[in-house]
Amino acid sequence: MMEDFEAFLKSVSVNCTAPFRDLMRKLHHPSDGHRVTCIISDAFMTFSLKVAEEVGVPEVIFCPAGACTLMAIAQYPELIRRGLAPLEDESYMGSGYLDTTIDWIPGMRDMCLRDLGGFIRVTDPKDFTLNFVIDEVQNSLKASMTIFNTFEDLEHEVLHAIRSMFPPRIYTIGPLLLQCRLLPDDVLKFVKSSMWKEEVECLKWLDSHEATSVIYVNFGSTTVSTPQQLIEFAWGIANSNHPFLWVIRPDLVMGDHTILPQDLMDEIEERGMHVRWCPQEDVLAHPSIGLFLTHCGWNSTLESISYGVPMLCWPFFADQQTNCRYACNEWGVGMEIDNNVKREDIEGLIMEMMGGKKGKEVREKAMKWKESAEIAIKEGGSSHTNLELLIQELAQLRDVSN
Repeated sequence: MMEDFEAFLKSVSVNCTAPFRDLMRKLHHPSDGHRVTCIISDAFMTFSLKVAEEVGVPEVIFCPAGACTLMAIAQYPELIRRGLAPLEDESYMGSGYLDTTIDWIPGMRDMCLRDLGGFIRVTDPKDFTLNFVIDEVQNSLKASMTIFNTFEDLEHEVLHAIRSMFPPRIYTIGPLLLQCRLLPDDVLKFVKSSMWKEEVECLKWLDSHEATSVIYVNFGSTTVSTPQQLIEFAWGIANSNHPFLWVIRPDLVMGDHTILPQDLMDEIEERGMHVRWCPQEDVLAHPSIGLFLTHCGWNSTLESISYGVPMLCWPFFADQQTNCRYACNEWGVGMEIDNNVKREDIEGLIMEMMGGKKGKEVREKAMKWKESAEIAIKEGGSSHTNLELLIQELAQLRDVSN
């Protein structure tokens, strides 16, 4: 999977600039009144910046990750300069080295090396993915504006630090999933997307369960596990005796088909439902969901916060370790699962989250963050205001170019 991810990034760096330049040449003809007034690009696909500069079109960056991740990656050159990354060898992964305190990043308190994302967990200074994300973030911070799918209350400290250190004007307009739910149905159908076919019948299954009684398990579209990890998760979930909805992609397990032992299938037959993919926002919004076992991708994290669902976090790579750190330690909406997955640990964490004292505290904080997210997108809220300001600025760019 990591090899596929690196291959994708290499393809982006090699193959995207020329076609994008050709597209801009077809679209942008100021002399006859046909012009592109603005380009909005992903923060990790900044090949468009060079083309925008060539044709004289303003560039706006959209960051698909949290502000905490952007700030963490922006510090990678300093980590390298201080000799903290990359790792000297693989033994550093389990030696306690990743617990090294990092106390000098503005707006990010009480961090450890392990909290700064999976990209630095390599041993080769020339690692392509590490250097790719460093370059992309450095490039994105040169744009005139940056849009974040977050809201001010959630990441106010790191957002303040980014605003003080880097030139882009920052607009926080999230959570976008809540913004989208304000759109009319005939518009909303054009912005919904899924990488897999959604099995919507799971929603009817959820209807038959009591409020906050179901565990929802989904490790996203790219995370993979070993067969043994899958079995440990399955037995831990089964032994908790809670009903569950589990998304098991065909490619979830490394190098093998995703097959659970028959004795385990017999144990969970009456209590669980397996699907290949589901409409996650609708699932998390469903009143029966009491816990989200997640890989902590940014979209999943923000969706869980938006609907007030506590999280059990099992971060895998990229930005997920950073999101996990914030979810569990800063926002208090989750608990982390050790990478060395054991069924008894899974069972214990589920029991605590679904009925223990810690679980009650986490649920209360999750509901407070849900309320904060909803306030942000309402009229007068930070994201609503920022979205209006962004639209005004984009309109001014259009007017200037005409």
